[in-house]
Amino acid sequence: MAVWGSRGLSCPARLLLGVPRAAAGWSSGLRPRQSGLRTVNVISRNLGTAADYSVSYKELRGLLKSQTTHIDVREKWEIEQLGKIPGSINIPLGEVVEALQMNSKDFKRRYNQDMPTKSDHLVFSCMAGVRSKKALDIAMSLGFSRVQHYAGGFEEWAKYELPEGKK
Repeated sequence: MAVWGSRGLSCPARLLLGVPRAAAGWSSGLRPRQSGLRTVNVISRNLGTAADYSVSYKELRGLLKSQTTHIDVREKWEIEQLGKIPGSINIPLGEVVEALQMNSKDFKRRYNQDMPTKSDHLVFSCMAGVRSKKALDIAMSLGFSRVQHYAGGFEEWAKYELPEGKK
């Protein structure tokens, strides 16, 4: 299934990812805008292999002490209202495709972090594991080879740890 191509997100992919029409590259007249992003094919894995790519709360705690890049794909308002897992970079799901294809200078300017390489270890999280799984699929389709997601999400993390930046 083609998700993101030179003409933006397809309708089914836009709905799958929960991306608003404007963010998905669609103008108000249903004609796609040109975006210079390469095509991304997201392959849905069956539930039997999904566990291979997920990490537990304890595993995530250990990974946060290493050279792992942790990307929180929740919306900015969710981070502002609820806080975040310490050390995570906020890249909302609707921005993941673009962000992971940016040049390092633009990535650093926008997210105040170094751009991860395709061989870096990435862990995605969200509120409850649904959006992070979608981000994992996107990253894999872009050639990132060491990707996982925290299936318990922020909901589970907040049961054990105090979130950073909670208002």
